[in-house]
Amino acid sequence: MARTSKKAKAVTETMADQVADAEVRSVGEAATEIVGALPAPEAEAVAVAASGAADFIPLNKLKKSPRNARKTPHSEATIEALAASIAVKGMLQNLIVEPELDAAGEPTGSYFVTVGEGRRLALLLRAKRKEIKKTEPVRCVIDTVNDPHEISLDENVTREAMHPADQFEAFRELAEHRGWGAEDIAARFGVTAQVVRQRLRLGAVSPKLLQVYRDGGLNLDQLMAFAITEDHARQEQVFANLSHNREPWIIRRDLTKGNVAATDRRAVFIGPEAYAEAGGTILRDLFTEDRGGFFEDTALLDRLVSEKLEGTAAAIQAAEGWKWVAVHIDYPHGNGMRRAYPQPVDLPEAEEAAYAAAQEEYNRLSEEWDGADELPPQADERFGELEAEMERVDALRRAYDSDDIARGGVFVVLAHDGSARIERGFVRPEDEAPETEAETGDAVSDGVRVTEDGEIIEDGNHVSALDTEDEDAGDAGKPLSDLLVRDLTAHRTLGLRLALGEQPDMALIAVTHALAAQTFYRGSEAACLEIRPSSPHLASHADGIEDTAPAKALADRHAGWQADMPRDVADLWGFIAALDQASVLALFAHCASLTVNAVKQPWERKPRAHETADRLATGLALDMTAHWTPTARSYLSRVTKAHIVAAVREAVSDEAADRITGLKKQPMAEAAEQLVAATGWLPSLLRTEHPAWLDAPEAAAGTGGDGGAFDHAAE
Repeated sequence: MARTSKKAKAVTETMADQVADAEVRSVGEAATEIVGALPAPEAEAVAVAASGAADFIPLNKLKKSPRNARKTPHSEATIEALAASIAVKGMLQNLIVEPELDAAGEPTGSYFVTVGEGRRLALLLRAKRKEIKKTEPVRCVIDTVNDPHEISLDENVTREAMHPADQFEAFRELAEHRGWGAEDIAARFGVTAQVVRQRLRLGAVSPKLLQVYRDGGLNLDQLMAFAITEDHARQEQVFANLSHNREPWIIRRDLTKGNVAATDRRAVFIGPEAYAEAGGTILRDLFTEDRGGFFEDTALLDRLVSEKLEGTAAAIQAAEGWKWVAVHIDYPHGNGMRRAYPQPVDLPEAEEAAYAAAQEEYNRLSEEWDGADELPPQADERFGELEAEMERVDALRRAYDSDDIARGGVFVVLAHDGSARIERGFVRPEDEAPETEAETGDAVSDGVRVTEDGEIIEDGNHVSALDTEDEDAGDAGKPLSDLLVRDLTAHRTLGLRLALGEQPDMALIAVTHALAAQTFYRGSEAACLEIRPSSPHLASHADGIEDTAPAKALADRHAGWQADMPRDVADLWGFIAALDQASVLALFAHCASLTVNAVKQPWERKPRAHETADRLATGLALDMTAHWTPTARSYLSRVTKAHIVAAVREAVSDEAADRITGLKKQPMAEAAEQLVAATGWLPSLLRTEHPAWLDAPEAAAGTGGDGGAFDHAAE
């Protein structure tokens, strides 16, 4: 490029002054007139620098202007987007530049980019990626008249960005009219495919709601909530029914009210692939973590669940021979059936030998690899095979009685974790074996029999204390009178009470027998102790509680004891008496545990009972953090915002509580769930008072802890 002489420079400055004063002539006209008076060589040099002239300048001659008004650098995403746009569509706008001058005022041959720094950086990025050369000619407009700082500011201030709704619809038109996919559009605009999908989804929102958004009746977060579905009628219906509270989570809730979350046990059981193959559709929320979306067709999903459970039930019935199988999505509590459990059976010698061989090899391998940091694949696989073999044989050690299988049935239900739950051994009342007279519980006394229905039947040989028959001539085989029977058995009861109170070990057996007889045997009156255990049904107080992990653990413990119980309640005393003391205590504790009731109800007034429950929790050192977690669903969204903030303040810090104070309730509850998740925080109703034994000197010296989830009264 030609160097500009001092004369030419002076002419240029004169030209700039005259152009600034010109009111009628354009900049180009003034430049042409002035330059025309110069000699040809100098006129050419001045023309290069003349304001308003366009020229192609090598990329490596373009520099960042020190007088650019933008001080905050462009983001990497912006540069990427510009580079992608330029690669596909070329430079849609010229750069505005000014010549760089050295200390003597002479041009250096380089130019400062006054307007278009982002595009310059995008070109440099392309050059770095070898997409263009470093000397790539760039079309620029040279401006030596305007103040570079001012026009840089002007470029960024005096413009109005496209409304987002227009952008969303424009992206949708590219997809619909040109057939471009998200990846194609993303490549042409330098954004991610996910961003394009989000904009396409927003562009697919009902035109009526997009207009409401343009008019300021909806904000972007609310519009994104409506975009969870493409059903315009549904979107408009929910919008029409919104109250003053238009929180995005409320919009999403209303739009998905009839759908099933992918985390629901039904959806987990079927899986998205099988559901989609059956013709079901899944709503996906592209703007929040939806954990797999929402299954739209609830009826289809329920049908698929029932069909899959029925298939499992049919296979079990065919393999095991039960009289009936029944399929339920929810476990049929209160079914009124007796339940039989598998009983111990003798294994064939071959199975015993197989178990012994597997156990021997397992022990040998354990000794061989003891202390190894990691097992080789072959050894690990062999351990798995041996464990499976021992589990198989162990399963054969208990079996259902053939009569129970012939009379009973199986419930196949959907468990809380989305698996098939199989409950065997239920016998319907109409399938029970006929009972003998002795088993019916009819009362027979001195010739009078009272049936379970209360009917009194006289046998004709009743003898009472008022009979006038000559006793000396009486028959010694006749029954004693009712009065005398009551008299004698009252004395015996008194003797039993006195003796039982002096023998704690036998008292433990007797109480355990009374509890177990009524806990494990339906309608049993086999105990002589007037103890009546009551077990409140917790499902009526807390929805879904019976599908929780603690409830499953309690049910498994009960089933384990039930399987050990003798079939006939008449054999129960001998069973308990033959147990070692530790086992008796364990059975006693289980039966007693089922009678605990610490539920608080508004209409009840049982302050002493609740105080006892608190003391029981303290004595047990109950730690509810092992059984319950404060989530938005279980607690935080069911209390006031003040309670949420107080919980975060107590569990985390004042700063964390202050950060969520300005949020709406549902986002606040969700944020609080994340904050308190690992803190072990519990609401006061679930805390356990600090046990006194933890304050003992030896305990303090041994632990130095703070009691975990216990509530310290002094704090």
